Amino acid sequence: MEDLVVSKLGAADRGAWQELFGGYLTFYETSLDAAGYDRAWQECQRDERMHALGARAGGELIGIVHFLEHPSTTAADVCYLQDLFTAPAARGRGVGRALIAAVVAAASDRGCSRVYWVTHETNTTARALYDKVALNSGFIRYQIAL
Repeated sequence: MEDLVVSKLGAADRGAWQELFGGYLTFYETSLDAAGYDRAWQECQRDERMHALGARAGGELIGIVHFLEHPSTTAADVCYLQDLFTAPAARGRGVGRALIAAVVAAASDRGCSRVYWVTHETNTTARALYDKVALNSGFIRYQIAL
């Protein structure tokens, strides 16, 4: 996509960001209340613990990514790419690839040793891209809800 630009999200992006983030949450069959959206937006706008980037084409926000860095016991800090979502009409046009590349660049600038993420095994569309840009290390994620 020729006119694709990836940059930090600003205050004017709130509505479009929430619509895209809502699409991400719907895909994973979850939701947030208004306070949850507010918390996520405020953390990303602070740009200290959580970070957010947006992809724009023709001035329209068509993709978002959230990420954070954290320490590692076995390497320099690492970067976790937490949420990645592209508007359905923009899929297959390099938006996801551009957002991942922007996170990789940001993590490298911050001295991180790697970028990693998880996705559901049935997310075949995203996995087709992920298999091209990253290594599937074979780890299985477990979690305990609190």
